[in-house]
Amino acid sequence: MGLGKMLEETAKKYQKKTALFFEGKEISFEQLDEHVNRLANGLKNLGITKGDRVAIMLPNIPEFVYSYFALQKLGAIAVPFNTMYKGREILHILNDSGSKAIITLTNFAPLINEIKPDIPCLEHIILTGERTLLFVHPESTVAVQIVHHREFFPSVEETYKKVGEILVETLKKFGVHEAWYKHRGSVRVKGRKIASFTIAEVENLAIVNALCFLSKLETDDFFKVIWIPPEVKDKVLEPLTSVEEETGRRPDKTQFKDVIVRAIEEGFGVKIEEGPLKRDELFAYEKQRALAKKT
Repeated sequence: MGLGKMLEETAKKYQKKTALFFEGKEISFEQLDEHVNRLANGLKNLGITKGDRVAIMLPNIPEFVYSYFALQKLGAIAVPFNTMYKGREILHILNDSGSKAIITLTNFAPLINEIKPDIPCLEHIILTGERTLLFVHPESTVAVQIVHHREFFPSVEETYKKVGEILVETLKKFGVHEAWYKHRGSVRVKGRKIASFTIAEVENLAIVNALCFLSKLETDDFFKVIWIPPEVKDKVLEPLTSVEEETGRRPDKTQFKDVIVRAIEEGFGVKIEEGPLKRDELFAYEKQRALAKKT
C-alpha cells in the first residue's frame, strides 16, 4: 500500500482525531486528507503525473505535509530540500533532479524567479503561505507604488522587465552604474540587492510596489526583540547594499522622486501629475494596507 492510499485509510478510520497540531491549531485526519486531495487535483491539472519530480522548499508547516502526500497520491517524486539554501544550491538541485515544479513560500518567489531562466525543466512555481518580512525605514528606504488598470500594462513578464529597467536607469542617474536586473523581483549590484519590487492584481487593477535602499539598513535592534523564522530571516537578510554605500552619497528623496517619475513617464509613455489620490489609487492603497496588516 502506497503512502497516499495509507493516508486515505487512516483518515477513514480516525476522521476527527488530530493529525497535525501547528501554532495552536488542530488539523484532523479528515481535514488533512481533504487538503491533500485538493492539492493533488491542482497539481494534476498542471500536468504533474506519475514519475514527475516536484521540489518542495518549505519549512516545518502543514503545507509541507500536504505537498508530500499529494505527490504520493499522484505517484510523483518529491524532492524536498532545505529552505536555507541559496540561489546556486537551489539551481543545482532543480536541474540535477529535473524538477518540473517547485512548491515554496510566497516570499521565496523573487529568488526562484531570478534563477528560473537557467532551469529549463522547471515549468511551474507553486506558492503558498505568507511568511514575508519587509523592512521599510523612513531614512534608509524609499517606496514607490504604481497603480493602473490591468489593461494598461503589457504581460506580467514584460511589466516586470519594464519596471526593472526603470529602477536600473534611476539608480544609474545617482551613480550606481553597476546596477543590473535579470528577472523578476530584485535589482542588484555585484550580487547584492539594492532594490526589489512586486506586481499584484487587485480586482481590475495592477499594482507595482517597489522598494529602493538609499542608505545602509540597520536591523540588529529589530531582531533583538522579535523572533523571526530562520528561513524568512535568512532570505530577507541576503546581502544588501544601498545607493550611499555604493556611491558615498545618500540621495535626497525629492531628487529621487523627480528622477524616478521621469523614468516611469518615459518607460510607460504616461504623464504623471501631482495631486490627491484618485478613486482607484486610493482603493488600491487601502487594499494593500489591509492585506499587509492581515499577513
